[in-house]
Amino acid sequence: MNANPRRVVMATAAVSLALVLTACGVAKEARPRPHHPKKTGPLTIALLLPENETARYENFDRPLIRKKIHQLCAECEVLYNNAESDPSVQQQQVDTMITKRVDVIVVDAVDSESIASSVRKADEAGIPVVAYDRLALGPVSAYTSFDNEQVGRVQGRGLLKALGKKAGTGQIVMLNGWEADPNAAEFKRGALSVLKGKVRIGRSYDVDRWLPDKAHDDMNGAISSLGKDAIIGVYAANDGLAGGAITALRGGGFDPLPPVTGQDSELAGVQRVLAGTQYMSVFKPYEPEATAAAEMAVALGRGRPVPAQRTVDSATTRGIPATLITPVALTRDNVKDTVLRDRLYPLGKICTPRYRAACERAGLLP
Repeated sequence: MNANPRRVVMATAAVSLALVLTACGVAKEARPRPHHPKKTGPLTIALLLPENETARYENFDRPLIRKKIHQLCAECEVLYNNAESDPSVQQQQVDTMITKRVDVIVVDAVDSESIASSVRKADEAGIPVVAYDRLALGPVSAYTSFDNEQVGRVQGRGLLKALGKKAGTGQIVMLNGWEADPNAAEFKRGALSVLKGKVRIGRSYDVDRWLPDKAHDDMNGAISSLGKDAIIGVYAANDGLAGGAITALRGGGFDPLPPVTGQDSELAGVQRVLAGTQYMSVFKPYEPEATAAAEMAVALGRGRPVPAQRTVDSATTRGIPATLITPVALTRDNVKDTVLRDRLYPLGKICTPRYRAACERAGLLP
């Protein structure tokens, strides 16, 4: 998100139709498109991630997907690019991978609408595309992500629990994700399904490019317009936005801080949750999502059935084989059973001297 990113506004229709779940329940396999030929021997798989502002992509998604692909296919080659939040750069990266005649493309779209033409080019060239984490438009062959509306519901329920009886006494501020990201609309939709009618939303912002400093500016604007005494809670769509909001709240003289939500269980977010400055985050186990993407990519490259739990429809394509991973609310009470159990970070990296007392209170240290 930091290399001259361009603002891209998604069409409302594309957002509203982006994801319709079908055929839920029994796990099944859906076969790849007939013109994607079977191949034996080494595969070349392109991995195209959207940005490097959010820590997860470089720290978790990239190495986990690469590792799993090599476990499934030791001789396979993974070609990696990061679009740094620029949809035109990502389109060029897809074109380059088509020119290189890779066998499969795994893409986490910067903008699910603008990538559609590139997905179509790949499909016409006989290269199947796995939509990773965000459902790209166009003829994608498989999709894996988290249940994004459920993420929003988990966040909304967390905020209501933190507010308790105070829910009706003031206003909350919503710091939603970037409007060019289809997931952001789903997070918001899920959160609003829980929050509407139970809290008053004083201000709501779609934070440009998910940038923490933009969240800080928006939070400052909300404080100025609503007044310090009116704000009782903050819905922040991820941990980066939560960090920006908390800095603004502290600068605005809030003591104690109102409850703030988050998502992604970034290291700083986990530490804030333990310290009590951020009420909750959302734990998203990246390994099963990365595993699903790798398995789909190798299966498509081999011309085999695609392992999937269900199918989804996008605004352009019906019956896409999909696997959606269930998110978990992260609070100080379950850090041990989520972040530490899945070895997201080592204990020593979380419980630095600054956070030692918080870790002791949470039972992470003797």
